[in-house]
Amino acid sequence: MKKHIITACRYTAVTAILLGLVYPLLITGLARLAFKNKADGQLIVRNGEVIGSKLIGQPFTGAGYFHSRPSAAGAGYDASASAGSNLGPTNTALVNRVEASVKAENTGAPVPIDLVTASGSGLDPDLSPAAALYQVPRVARERGLPEAVVRRIVMDTITPRQFGLFGEPTVNVLSLNMVLEKMKAR
Repeated sequence: MKKHIITACRYTAVTAILLGLVYPLLITGLARLAFKNKADGQLIVRNGEVIGSKLIGQPFTGAGYFHSRPSAAGAGYDASASAGSNLGPTNTALVNRVEASVKAENTGAPVPIDLVTASGSGLDPDLSPAAALYQVPRVARERGLPEAVVRRIVMDTITPRQFGLFGEPTVNVLSLNMVLEKMKAR
């Protein structure tokens, strides 16, 4: 019996080291070599400083910026707090938050749902093209730009369906706001 217990403990230790340390380090190293940008979280660097990630939303609240989806992870889009709110459609906290978001965004036209509800992770960096286009009049007015120019920027930043089949077209809010900032810098 003692021999079997020692053998089992050895196999457990070897397996833990191989599958818990060696394999993850090997795969991480290969990923960093083959797909450096993606393996590092698709960080966006400007002037040597990391300003965000294409994968995690950020709060944009200024009138001259396109606003992100509300975050269920809190105001800071804290990735360590990633989770849905788990509030049901009849929960008064959810109803009140959505009503407040609709009032804040409302221009008289129906507000796209992704401007007033959080995504499943609470960290979604993307909007639907409809939600981005809904914000064009406000952003154009605040920046003193023609709506046609801002609308063109939105249309140019739309990411289509993958392979033309999978998912929905999206607009990355950080990328969109970065284009606006480049225009301002010129």
